[in-house]
Amino acid sequence: MRILVVNAGSSTLKLSVLDGESVVATRTLDDWDDDSAPIRAFATESDTIDAVGHRVVHGGSRFIGATVIDGSVLAELKSLVPLAPLHQPRALTAIDAAQRALPTVEHVACFDTSFHATIPAAARTYALPAEWRREFPLQRFGFHGLSHAYASRRAAELAGVLPERVRIVTCHLGAGASLCAVEGGISVDTTMGFTPLEGLVMATRAGSFDPGVVPWLVMYGGLTLDEVSDGLEHRSGLVGLCGTSDMREVLARRAAGDADAKLAFDVYVHALRRELGAMVAVMYAVDLFVFTGGVGEHAPAVRAASGVPVDGDLNDRTFADGDISAPDTGVRAFVVTAHEDIEIARQVGAHLRS
Repeated sequence: MRILVVNAGSSTLKLSVLDGESVVATRTLDDWDDDSAPIRAFATESDTIDAVGHRVVHGGSRFIGATVIDGSVLAELKSLVPLAPLHQPRALTAIDAAQRALPTVEHVACFDTSFHATIPAAARTYALPAEWRREFPLQRFGFHGLSHAYASRRAAELAGVLPERVRIVTCHLGAGASLCAVEGGISVDTTMGFTPLEGLVMATRAGSFDPGVVPWLVMYGGLTLDEVSDGLEHRSGLVGLCGTSDMREVLARRAAGDADAKLAFDVYVHALRRELGAMVAVMYAVDLFVFTGGVGEHAPAVRAASGVPVDGDLNDRTFADGDISAPDTGVRAFVVTAHEDIEIARQVGAHLRS
């Protein structure tokens, strides 16, 4: 089955064609709007397309697996825009364009939140007033689920074990970053919550911090909610600590003795170590760690400082699917190239065959 995977970013559109789990063609459209012609052209170049899989960031509480897109599904996805106002509209635009480009095949939505639908109530529930929880969808949804699902399966494959037999902590470290505790092949906890702001320090997001900061800034700092929201989403994290969101620049400046870059790195890895410990504690133990995403794959200094036992030589020279385990620790560690497209194609194929 040949599947076209459509992944809409804030301004780009990533297209991939997969035959089974093999990527046969890719293309990234920069500054893409709602034009269906480039999608149609790419699909035509790639021969027969049997189905289209779409990455959708938010599935809410209803969508907990791959779902064929029809009118009622589209209406529900539009109703979820307030839960993901930056990402959901772009996915909807891409769905519309792809349906116009390829109107005769099934279009299937795959969700970043659905992998975390298995998180138990104890981890999913916020200790907030009962009337708030009844009236509003206030819970931990989690994100990056497509990446965590693929990384956990691939790491188990590299280790030569079944995912159902091991406890894995997956570390998706990119501009956005989150961890996931995967036990028996399913997500049992994750660091992102109701929004992608919770958890780790990220490129421009603050990660977890005292929520009392928000009302304090409004009541005593004179900031508006819009200003606070913008600061937490776009001007915090690494960029707030040292002026750059690029971990490569942070590492270079740190090596040159820059104090702000050193602090940014230290804050970043402190949060990473703290949250890694939490993910391990949820499962009581861990068998495999896996690093993925731009930072996870390409920043050995971050992996070395994470607290995960890694072999120094292997860690320094591994940037693709590979074993970086320290000897004689009883815990293994891997670097896995992120492939949301493979996970989407797998989910689409499984859903359409079921």
